[in-house]
Amino acid sequence: MEKIASLPRAHAETSASAHERVYRTLRTRIMHGELAPGEALTLRGIGKEFGVSMTPAREAVRRLVAEGALFLSSSGRVSTPELTNERIEELAALRALIEVELASRALPRAHMALIDRLQTINGVVAEMISKRDAVGYIRTNLEFHRTLYLRAQAPAMLAMAETVWLQLGPTMRSLYGRLGRTEPPHNHKLIIAALKAGDEPGLRLALRSDVTQGLRLLAT
Repeated sequence: MEKIASLPRAHAETSASAHERVYRTLRTRIMHGELAPGEALTLRGIGKEFGVSMTPAREAVRRLVAEGALFLSSSGRVSTPELTNERIEELAALRALIEVELASRALPRAHMALIDRLQTINGVVAEMISKRDAVGYIRTNLEFHRTLYLRAQAPAMLAMAETVWLQLGPTMRSLYGRLGRTEPPHNHKLIIAALKAGDEPGLRLALRSDVTQGLRLLAT
């Protein structure tokens, strides 16, 4: 009797683990711009790729729809969002509000090891740009920002920033193609310089420019 009673629980844990794996992988792909705006996904296709049943696939999609990473139409079609200009401007404004505050809170804890780490990451950003690797660029660019914001010790605020990044992932891919970057974002150097100098107004200005300039260009 004891073995029989334990089976449903074991199955539930396996299903939960499969759902989490699908969710985390899809979430990362969307955030890093691996999927284009308006790209369709199907539960059958997700299940086949990840080797899971429809239930974990459906639950992962449900969570991503709730976070704004995927769009569910009235007909049941699931796709990455195609953002309007108004929505892009709204998300750019959110990035400016949240991320400037995170950077400001991180400044008092910006020791030299952090600054050295940011410089190293920025070097990888440059490498991704030279390779014309859009996904690699988006991934390392977000790593630059996340590494700084972790020093703010404000996990709820960082989670909000990541939700905005998630909604913008496919759009950032489109933005990269339009900008045709050939060198790292200039504002990253200004951010690092402001951290070294302990210059909060300069840090806030550089950060705000970095997270809004490109997006606003896309919305014009």
